[in-house]
Amino acid sequence: MALWDRFKESASTMQTQLMAKKNDLKSGAFRDASMAMCALVSAADGSVDPSERQRVAQLIASNEVLQNFPADDLQRRFDDNLNKLAADFAFGKVSVMQEIAKAKKKPAEARAVIQIGIVIGGADGDFDKDEQAIVREACFALDLPPHEFDL
Repeated sequence: MALWDRFKESASTMQTQLMAKKNDLKSGAFRDASMAMCALVSAADGSVDPSERQRVAQLIASNEVLQNFPADDLQRRFDDNLNKLAADFAFGKVSVMQEIAKAKKKPAEARAVIQIGIVIGGADGDFDKDEQAIVREACFALDLPPHEFDL
């Protein structure tokens, strides 16, 4: 099976797993960490193009797990994180990783944040090396082994 086919299957499986945990994913820490993850993956290559913003907007609007939260609140948190990264990527990344690390107290939430990062990373059909590296770093911030997610 080609790597991309394996990835698509994995992303689909992760979305199914997220749905199964929907009722457990309602905390502020999960909300903050998931939007921080979306921003970090979107900016992984050092810039954010309009199509990446659009993919996150679609995720916020269509992902049933994220519908536990008001869409405008999620969008504001995503934009705030993106602005930090755009102003100074290295410094912003430290702040955004701290937001992601908020989810480490609950392993189910931590795993869900990583899964959201992978879903966002692959939304354009290419989960590239920069995106994989960022999600791998987030695994460490959440005390999760990257190999659990094939990273």
